[in-house]
Amino acid sequence: MSHNEPPVAPRRAIRRGLLVVVLLTVATGAAIVITNARLAAAPEQPIDYNHSTHIEAGIQCLYCHGQASRSAVAGIPSVERCMGCHMVIATEDETVQQLAAYWEQGEPIPWVPVNNQPDFVYFSHRPHLGGGINCETCHGDVGTMEQTKPVVRMDMGWCLDCHTDQEPEHVTRLTDCIACHK
Repeated sequence: MSHNEPPVAPRRAIRRGLLVVVLLTVATGAAIVITNARLAAAPEQPIDYNHSTHIEAGIQCLYCHGQASRSAVAGIPSVERCMGCHMVIATEDETVQQLAAYWEQGEPIPWVPVNNQPDFVYFSHRPHLGGGINCETCHGDVGTMEQTKPVVRMDMGWCLDCHTDQEPEHVTRLTDCIACHK
């Protein structure tokens, strides 16, 4: 070994450090790809429901998701809400017959939520609707989707981007941690 070469132990440490950096980079990249794939995916639902039929009929989001204006969550319509119309409308349609089967069995439809917030996040649709934000801003043009899927990654950065883009007199309140974490 010449006097200019580092000892063997530091070279091993350098290799290990490089290996750790490479592994972390690959893991981070994989996490990003998996997250983006989940974002683009529509969860499989128990009934092949298409919003466009209802939108084309002139039904507004809040008719079926009325909880959004009254409570913290928009909620998924109950079988009773759906059957309120479908007792007489499109009764021969295959998906309506699937809906009616849940109704007849007295069971709720086990819909899979499309957008979820972690338990440590407080979110309410009410102030957003009151602030004039329409459903499409966060949920995309659901009326043109064959299957409802997430269109944005609803994470803290995304929310803060919107909150900091509000009127200056509201930004301090909207960016305070307590606004979303209660």
